[in-house]
Amino acid sequence: MAIVKSLAVGNGDMFYIRHNSDNFTIIDCNLTADSANDRIADLKQASKDKGITRFISTHPDQDHFGGIELLDDAMPIINFYVVQNQAIKDDETNSFKHYCKLRDDTGKAFYIYQGCSRKWMNLSDEERKTSGIQILWPDLKNADFQAALQECNSGESYNNISAVLRYAIEGGASFMWLGDLETEFMEKITDHIHLEKTTIVFASHHGRDSGKIPDAWLEKLDPQIIVIGEAPSRHLNYYTGYSKITQNSAGDITMECVDNKVHFYVSNPSYSHKELDDEGMTTFDNYVGSITVETGYTLQDKKAA
Repeated sequence: MAIVKSLAVGNGDMFYIRHNSDNFTIIDCNLTADSANDRIADLKQASKDKGITRFISTHPDQDHFGGIELLDDAMPIINFYVVQNQAIKDDETNSFKHYCKLRDDTGKAFYIYQGCSRKWMNLSDEERKTSGIQILWPDLKNADFQAALQECNSGESYNNISAVLRYAIEGGASFMWLGDLETEFMEKITDHIHLEKTTIVFASHHGRDSGKIPDAWLEKLDPQIIVIGEAPSRHLNYYTGYSKITQNSAGDITMECVDNKVHFYVSNPSYSHKELDDEGMTTFDNYVGSITVETGYTLQDKKAA
């Protein structure tokens, strides 16, 4: 059984994956002094029997690395996966300084890019199996990425150097993270990134209109669920025609992946979801329903059928 959890951390992102293998992955963080103890206790409990823990930073925005110094103090970050950059900021918070320290530590940092490989992120050996994570973006040679990196390094904008990650469970669900990629940028790189059917997609830029996933991407991804993150409702795109879960309403979202099923639990006991199947699961509190993973079809296939 694998667990993917999307944490409600305010206007920011934080996720973890408890893999079927001996791996534990944290993706981004947005911790405060008030929230850090509870969140870190959750992470410690979920990872206590895992041999490898990695932190993946999608991009250098405060709401994606906030409180990283608190996390590193409590759970030392040994494997820091990051898009190589030299971002600068007018407001150098303690979190940004700590991010830069980890980013520039060649003993801890692993610089990710399209198609990169590493034990045990996506390579298995006799010691342990792969985590099942693939890096789909950035393509370091792509002109649009290079322009975005230049903007990042000059302190203008950080969103469009975001990594695109895909986690797939053999015979089960798949998940995709897009960081804060903006719609116009995604449209530019449509023909330069490999996209395939993915069970659950976390909407870019917390679900904001500015990061609306283009139709050309959605046709290839054909997600069963789109998770819309925390942002003011007036800024959100609700992806008409797709089944979704909104973190503003659901709170923490825990996804229990068993065989070809994903069972959903949330922290808000008042939240319900009419489109999910009721399979009576009780592993965690506040079960709201399940999906059966679709395989072998994409939205394009369905249109042609």
